[in-house]
Amino acid sequence: MARAPARLHAAGDLLAAARDRFLAAEPVDPRAVREPILASWRRSQLSKVAADKLDPSFLRAPDLEGMLARSAAPVLRHLFQQLEGQPISIVLTDATGMILLRLTGDQALERQLDRIKLVPGFSYAEDLVGTNGIGTALESGGPAHVFGHEHYAERLEGMACAGVPVRDALSGKTVGVIDLTCWRRDADPLMLSLVQATADQVNQALAAETSNRDMRLLQEYNRACRHTGGIVLALGNDVVMLNDYARRSLGPGDQAALITQATEALGRRQPGAVTVDLPSGTVARMFCHRVAHLGPDDGVSDGVVHVKLVAGTRAFEADDGSGAALVGGGSLNEVPRPRAPMSLPGLVGSGAAWRRACRRAEARYDTGEWLTIEGERGVGKLALVRAVHQRRNPAAPFHVLDAAGGGWESQLRTELLEGSGMLVIRHVDALNARQVRELGALLQEARAAGQPGRLRVAVTLDRTRANADLTALLRFFPGTVEVPPLRHHVEDVGELVPFFLAKLSQQGRLSCSPAALQLLLRHNWPGNTEQLWQVLRQVVQLRRAGPIMPKDLPPECWAVSRRVLSPLESIERDAIVAALLDHDGNKVGAARALGMSRATIYRRIHEYGIVTD
Repeated sequence: MARAPARLHAAGDLLAAARDRFLAAEPVDPRAVREPILASWRRSQLSKVAADKLDPSFLRAPDLEGMLARSAAPVLRHLFQQLEGQPISIVLTDATGMILLRLTGDQALERQLDRIKLVPGFSYAEDLVGTNGIGTALESGGPAHVFGHEHYAERLEGMACAGVPVRDALSGKTVGVIDLTCWRRDADPLMLSLVQATADQVNQALAAETSNRDMRLLQEYNRACRHTGGIVLALGNDVVMLNDYARRSLGPGDQAALITQATEALGRRQPGAVTVDLPSGTVARMFCHRVAHLGPDDGVSDGVVHVKLVAGTRAFEADDGSGAALVGGGSLNEVPRPRAPMSLPGLVGSGAAWRRACRRAEARYDTGEWLTIEGERGVGKLALVRAVHQRRNPAAPFHVLDAAGGGWESQLRTELLEGSGMLVIRHVDALNARQVRELGALLQEARAAGQPGRLRVAVTLDRTRANADLTALLRFFPGTVEVPPLRHHVEDVGELVPFFLAKLSQQGRLSCSPAALQLLLRHNWPGNTEQLWQVLRQVVQLRRAGPIMPKDLPPECWAVSRRVLSPLESIERDAIVAALLDHDGNKVGAARALGMSRATIYRRIHEYGIVTD
């Protein structure tokens, strides 16, 4: 690479001074800093990135079998051969900024990249390390070059980098970044042109791979339709196919439920056969065949799914301990009658996934065994076990202890050794290893004292949040009930909303308009039923009578994002929603009010899943 001319050193001094003024919250001469860099500095500051230290996060070992890595690797290795001996590194990242592949031909540069953790598995997202060629390209959605003092983190000031996003051929969404990194002294303006040309080649290779992938999926789907009777569907990244029999046999709600369950099944290590309760009450048995196993960043694993409907009138369920329902009786091709909705005291919901959890909770309670209630935060684990106890044994005591709070140990020992009825220990996933051992010792003491005959014990947990290994502890609880997230029975929002409003509003003076309910039904509810309750509490504080309209709902309800947004993204989403409401949905007016370009607001609306119709 060519050496930077001397005049750039003077410009670098001005840039360093401007950066120091920015970090000191002093006015910055806009002529000293390029606007994209200044905007990135502001984002980095809002994300509370530390300028005086560098702390990239290790996410996971990169998957080099994913479609992006497979498509890009030959292109990048060819470029690496062309640049042999040059002090420059070629980097491939995924859509989160995590480095997948790094090719470096200079040992001194390679050691420096190791020191700053620009290595596979670590993320260089802008909200983690500040302004840089990778993270800033992802944030801006376009090419980004960052030289020397333009970096937000001091430890990167000796580096120069240029990054260009790589996009999915069908959806157009960003799937990664191609980045060139070198020493600042070796930087060359041609870096951006070179990385742009490389990204174009990767995009072409990705498009060819996508075309081949879709063709393989279509061939497998056609083969299944010819040779398999009944319902057939095929799923890929942005591709869903259903045969005519599926469209005739299933309503829209059942189709959506099958697609959701099939997507999850194909993403598992061994898809196999899965039993599904559909919203109509029909029981379906899915047989999943994966066509292509994709990496974690490639979206949906391609697959073909054959579905058989099971008769509901003579169906029975038995739990084999694996969490799968065994369904028998009747012909596999006979369409069953809908099951009657279950109802437990103080609960509502007739969605198939929710009813199934209710049935299992009652069945497990009736065995008298100690019980584990698993599920994400806010799904209603405590409410479910309380309702089952109230129906089955309303006169017996019901006690709750929260393991996430302090000072529960002595009270727990008293309850275990002297109590009766039902004891629920919440949030055992919050316990550390020492506390898990102490709880296990108390449970063992209670068992030795003969308490299981007089006292039922249940624990609630979110296994994904566990702070310690719970394997030994859960041996005390042979029965397990999984409570589904609200997104798996979102049809119950239509029953939950009036139920919650009746609790929150006086004399039933508040209702939900159909338009507002549609927004609530389209939301994915990452915080589950608890989030819905909190949203309605927020609404009731501002509207106390009449119908709730879409404009009464908080901005989070106007988005159907498929991922959890960062705090900064949530702020930006809320600002965009507010601007759209202020301008009656006019995107141009909203963009002007926010100081955004039209392209940016359209991209953000798509990324955040903001509902505009």
